Amino acid sequence: MSRLNDLIRQARLKDPALADDLEREVAALADRRAFGLNFERHTPETVELPGRRVGHGDKVRVLPPRGASPKKADERLWRVKSIEKDGDGRRTATLESMSDDDGSETVAVADLVVVAEFRDPIYPGLVSTGKVERGGDKPFHTVINAENYHALQSLLFTHRGKVDCIYIDPPYNTGAKDWKYNNDYVEGEDLYRHSKWLAFIERRLLLARELLNPTDSVMVVAIDEREGHRLGLLLEQVFPEARVQMVTSVVNPKGVPKAKEFSRIDEWLFFVMIGEASPDRWQTDMLNEQSVKTSVRYVNLKREGTNWHRADRPGLFYPIYVDPASGQIEAFGEPLPPDADRHAQPDRQGLLTIWPIKPDGSEARWQQKPSSARALLAEGLLRSRLTRDEASAIIEYLSAGQRQFLADGRLISTGQDINGALIVVPGVGGTEIPKTIWRQTSHSATEHGSKLLSALLGGRKFPFPKSLYAVEDALRFFVMDKPNSLVVDFFSGSGTTAHAVMRLNRQDGGHRRSISVTNNEVSAEEQAGLRKQGLRQGDGKWESLGICDYITKPRIEAAITGNTPSGDPIKGEYKFIDEFPMAEGFEENVEFFTLTYEAPLRVASNREFQRIAPLLWLRAGACGRRIEDLSKGWDVADSYGVIADLDQVDKFVRALSDQPDAVVAFVVTDEDRLFESIARELPEHVEPVRLYEAYLRNFEIESGRGAR
Repeated sequence: MSRLNDLIRQARLKDPALADDLEREVAALADRRAFGLNFERHTPETVELPGRRVGHGDKVRVLPPRGASPKKADERLWRVKSIEKDGDGRRTATLESMSDDDGSETVAVADLVVVAEFRDPIYPGLVSTGKVERGGDKPFHTVINAENYHALQSLLFTHRGKVDCIYIDPPYNTGAKDWKYNNDYVEGEDLYRHSKWLAFIERRLLLARELLNPTDSVMVVAIDEREGHRLGLLLEQVFPEARVQMVTSVVNPKGVPKAKEFSRIDEWLFFVMIGEASPDRWQTDMLNEQSVKTSVRYVNLKREGTNWHRADRPGLFYPIYVDPASGQIEAFGEPLPPDADRHAQPDRQGLLTIWPIKPDGSEARWQQKPSSARALLAEGLLRSRLTRDEASAIIEYLSAGQRQFLADGRLISTGQDINGALIVVPGVGGTEIPKTIWRQTSHSATEHGSKLLSALLGGRKFPFPKSLYAVEDALRFFVMDKPNSLVVDFFSGSGTTAHAVMRLNRQDGGHRRSISVTNNEVSAEEQAGLRKQGLRQGDGKWESLGICDYITKPRIEAAITGNTPSGDPIKGEYKFIDEFPMAEGFEENVEFFTLTYEAPLRVASNREFQRIAPLLWLRAGACGRRIEDLSKGWDVADSYGVIADLDQVDKFVRALSDQPDAVVAFVVTDEDRLFESIARELPEHVEPVRLYEAYLRNFEIESGRGAR
């Protein structure tokens, strides 16, 4: 090694960049293990940044001509030496090769795309692309459109050591163009596809490890047999201090026939348990379904089944009066005589009159007499749900069986809604220890993944979405007792993890948050068709069909609002644990972002505050108002404050002291003494963070990981 170090020092005198490359390769070789998982750590990946303006000094690639269908992507990298405009105002760039053998070229700027290599430091910002707010003062779920490696680097600035659970469903490396390495799809005949996959995953796991709470957290990785064994070894190496256990989950009971092989019905879940993390007991052992999970089921007060006619029980035909603004049940009328016409009965001013009427107009009856209904209402066991057009209401109650579940703890009440009805959820916990083989009807990916996604998105397709309930169960074992936990998914695909977190919140009134990261990649099949139309990456129509914009964001928005992207109510009901119409949606908040790449000098001089502002808000908990304007020199929001004008420190500190939920103060200064002086004046519960030194240092340090 000493001779190699001497040679590297000599090379550095003539070519520092070459010396850096040699030093990285030698370090990688020295790091190899005599035992365990050995693989080629391929050239660090690159990511293209369509939409970023090409500038002098940028690293770029030349895009294929419009309409072309290249069999292999052009991976050559160029440096922009200069940019000029011709007589028609078109911008052209003079490029110099970043390797010795390609010389230089002059190319239209419109045919270039900026590229970031993973060894390059990046300085990210976030731009909001929309939000949905139905959760009041709850914290926001977050969806980030980005290359996940760079998104993870960004999250290390905002959430290092603070994540309770990471769930990922990475590409399975099937050989059928299901993922890219270095801007090119990895195919089945690629001799290095397994080592490329391991290099790809390892870089992300090393960053994910830094996000997880070292005292109590878990990482869950779904995979199948193609990379499962290698993944198990890799997890053991990346997380040597953790307990790694594999669970077999039946996700396709019908099976996938394979030539000369058994029919595959399962996939694997690796649970990486860190610190005190351990699976909670539950109402089923996950192998057998005879342990029935208790679900919350309100029963329609209108009689169904047999003997439902008005004439069968005349004393149960009466009006119920509901406030059309609040949905509150205000009064119960008296039963009508058998021969009385309901249309002759007067309405009550300002109230809806609800009768037990079938969809075809037939007169039915209620299941409870007025006195019993009044008693149920008084106990919070009867409620009304306004229909979507608010012209009528559905009257529901908890049956005797459900009330018994409340009494024995299988169901619990977490409070009352604004109309006094009990909020009832499944009892937390159970007596069963989960086993390592899961065989649950709810985990069928076809029934509760593909079909459910189709209902949410009005028929939009996404390959192999997970069962919503399978992800929900995997999370439940580690966050059921953490109602304020943070769950991250950096291979979020269709957004199942965020959806599952929202369901868990509804079941126990929790305030869990999710951060979902996905790129806007267009599938290989769709790319071919788009190229025939003369389109390419960066064009509006191309980007509109990417995973994030076409699937992830619409799916999460649909789940919350209860409407498909076309505005129609979602058909069908959620099943298992908590059964209710999907059209009801969730009382949750979500904001969508796209990751940007900023110039460090502009950041350091406080000229890109609006791009950095969402990162500060995320670090403070993603709740309440976001500070986006520092024109007055400082501002304090619900959970944090930012100050740039240090002459106003006294006002700033007083405002923070008056904000009991504030947890972070960001101080913009280059001077150590000033920062330390302000930090001493802050309330004890407020963490001081120096801008932009902490931000810049985070990303300069993290850039070194990409070279591995």
